[in-house]
Amino acid sequence: MGRAYQNRKESMAKTSDAKAKVYSKFSREIYVTAKSGGVEPESNLALQGLIERAKKAQVPAHVIDKALDKAKGGGGEDFAIARYEGYGPGNSMVIIECLTDNPNRTFGDVRSCFTKTKTKIGTQGSVSHMFDHAAILVFAGEDEEAVLEALLMADVDVSDIENEDGKISVFVPNTEYAKAKTALIDAFGAIDFEVDEIQFLPHMTKPIENEEDREMFEKFLEMLEELDDVQNVYYDVEL
Repeated sequence: MGRAYQNRKESMAKTSDAKAKVYSKFSREIYVTAKSGGVEPESNLALQGLIERAKKAQVPAHVIDKALDKAKGGGGEDFAIARYEGYGPGNSMVIIECLTDNPNRTFGDVRSCFTKTKTKIGTQGSVSHMFDHAAILVFAGEDEEAVLEALLMADVDVSDIENEDGKISVFVPNTEYAKAKTALIDAFGAIDFEVDEIQFLPHMTKPIENEEDREMFEKFLEMLEELDDVQNVYYDVEL
């Protein structure tokens, strides 16, 4: 699992958008997470992790506070999660996560990215069965066995644990996120999580050998990143 995560992390850095785009994505996600699970980070672990990630991405405090204030108000936009999947250039498998206030518009925009690269959007489940929907928690540490014991004592379903370069990486099913994070904090106290998020990780990754297909795939990613409603793009390609 770790290699798939690292591949995506590196490729995301290459396709990172302008700061304003990053701020907008975090603001929208913070608003939705706070509105659905509560505005207090202490009782909403998903929000807590999201705010920490936003700060590490250098999102200004006023952007975070504004999103929380909107969620407290109970009004504002009515964003919904939309997820699309299909086969992109080079026979790649792709999952696109969106937050949208207009699903018809978002579907049309995403489908256009497939159409313009001569590929086709799929039906729900067409490629997601080849991905693990996993929570990832990475933090400084050396004692892999102590971490595993703490998670097992809390009855957490652990998918994988890696110990490399003084960092522990924990992978659990997305449904185990809150339980796993709580178990780690209870066992080891305050933890500065380097990674604290939920992703789709491909079972296997592959390079695109054909140069034309590879260029088309990179163009495909750029088109998706330009869409305001797109939050995350997951794929099985090594770039």
